[in-house]
Amino acid sequence: MLAVNYTNLRDNMKTYMDKVTDDYETIIVTRKDNKNVVMLSEESYNNLMENIRVMGNKANYDWLMESKSQLENGNLSLHGLDEADADE
Repeated sequence: MLAVNYTNLRDNMKTYMDKVTDDYETIIVTRKDNKNVVMLSEESYNNLMENIRVMGNKANYDWLMESKSQLENGNLSLHGLDEADADE
């Protein structure tokens, strides 16, 4: 995570945007009166929102935690994938 003041960000906008999108960097833009802003890529934002949606539903959360526990305890099975016919 990087912190940069507004003036520096404005003067080097492309460089910082490239860091955010190419290097998955999160940037805190510092401003007066501690009214800071966080800049992150659209991909990171969408991922964050999806995680909030999935983890915010208790049934989904419980199912994921149970699956995680089963995997960590070696309680799993492998299955082959069937190929679908072209007309399906």
